[in-house]
Order: sequence, then C-alpha cells, then structure tokens
Amino acid sequence: MSTVEANTTSVATHSVPIGGVWRTIRSYILWSHERGTIHYDVMVTLILIFVFLSPKLINFKDKPVEHNPHRTGVVVMPDGQGGLIYQVEASAVTDKGTDDAGLRSQLLQIIEPISGGVSISKVETLRDHSGHALRYKVWVERE
Repeated sequence: MSTVEANTTSVATHSVPIGGVWRTIRSYILWSHERGTIHYDVMVTLILIFVFLSPKLINFKDKPVEHNPHRTGVVVMPDGQGGLIYQVEASAVTDKGTDDAGLRSQLLQIIEPISGGVSISKVETLRDHSGHALRYKVWVERE
C-alpha cells in the first residue's frame, strides 16, 4: 500500500476588506471626517483640483464676447410683442451710400455681437430736418 502525503502550506495574503473600502468611500461622500485629519485634507485637495482644473478640461460654453468692434451707442428696447428693437447710431454705419442689403449687413454686424444670432425683419431710418440719417431703428427676430 502506498501512502500519499499532501503538503499544504498556507500563504498569508494581506487583503483589504471590501467593507472597509466602502466605509471609507461613504465617509468621503457624507463628509464625516474632522478637520486636520488626512482624509479631510484629501477631500479638500480633490475639491480644489476640480475647481481649478475643470474650466480647462470642461467646455462650459460661457466665453464672453471677444470684443465689441463698434463703440457707438446702441439702445435696445422691447417692441411690446416679445421682440426687440435696436436703435443704432448712424455714425456706426461706415458706408451710408449702400443699398438696402448692404445696410442690413452692416447693421447685422453691429447687432450680432450684442444679441447673438438674429435676423432683421424691418429697418427704419430716423432723419434730421435736412434729411441726414441720425439713427436706425432695427426690428430683429431670434434665429
């Protein structure tokens, strides 16, 4: 008869209990650490990293207008029907001898940096007693 001996050696493995990991995560979420502890410092550091790096990594689409090319006065008034009327000084229009399409194009270049994408529905020229254009009243609709 032959005997078989089994040699078993136990290998000590150091494992992190899953319950402890979840407990730590839960304590971070519920902010249950006191000031001055390492966990508190880690949480504050993660928040600061998010605050300072997120504008560079996430496009929030909240950039200001680069610059306003026309420094002339533009007055915005409600039209009473939910739309807007823009009153643009005549000095802002560079070429006053253009046709209606050219005038609308120039007025649109002045108005769009202020209002965003719009289309012009009506233009009225306000003139002085000698017939020179003083300002333009422009009715616009959002696109």
